[in-house]
Amino acid sequence: MKDLEFGYSSDVKVLKGINYTLDEPEFICIMGPNGVGKSTLIHCMNKILKPSSGFVYINEKEVREYKLKELATHMGYVPNASEDTFPLSVVDTVMVGLQNDHKFGTSDEDLHKVYDVLKLMKIQHLAMRDFNELSAGQHQKVMLARGLVRSPEIVLLDEPTSNLDIRHQLEVTKVLSQLPAEKGMLIIMISHDINITAKYADKIIMLHDGGIFAVGTPTEVLTKENIRTVYGVDADVIDVDGRPHVILKESLEDPEFE
Repeated sequence: MKDLEFGYSSDVKVLKGINYTLDEPEFICIMGPNGVGKSTLIHCMNKILKPSSGFVYINEKEVREYKLKELATHMGYVPNASEDTFPLSVVDTVMVGLQNDHKFGTSDEDLHKVYDVLKLMKIQHLAMRDFNELSAGQHQKVMLARGLVRSPEIVLLDEPTSNLDIRHQLEVTKVLSQLPAEKGMLIIMISHDINITAKYADKIIMLHDGGIFAVGTPTEVLTKENIRTVYGVDADVIDVDGRPHVILKESLEDPEFE
């Protein structure tokens, strides 16, 4: 990302002067308060939004120069939980993620890819269920499987665990954290859960006031001072097994909410 800026109007910039290079398989979490531009940032990365100025490159080629089919070979995307419905089985819903790989028909290799990613998400038992009959949490796991089925080199995830209970949040985030080492993938995930992020992320990008406020390991980024500045919350940060664990104390007084 080079000098990346975006505004929904000419006089209000959501993103201002983003400069950062991601050049190796890692599990990276983007954090920051509501409205800071986390989703806007990944939508600029994957061509959903066109930057007001600046550039996003993949392999030294500007993203807007990629055709969507070509971009899909490099990048997967899983949106935040939505009301989307598919009158298909789970297998066929995940198979949609492979639709650009062939012109007609389904091969045995395709089916193996689908079942492998269903096992990865621990939902192989749902394979022949109707997608529309599943719970919200099961929906989200299926959508994750669809985003991962091509094993793209880059995967963008917009709060992928928001509909999952705590156990499944931990389970899914752990799986995602292992993909860089196991599959050589760059995983970029928006997250609001500070402690799950602290437990599994290789690196955190913390956004504030339209730009990158801090970037580094969880220990480097999740400090009392950074949390106070970015979130307006007092917190204690302790070490648990070499990772920071944040204990929230109280919100700072804000005249807006008085």
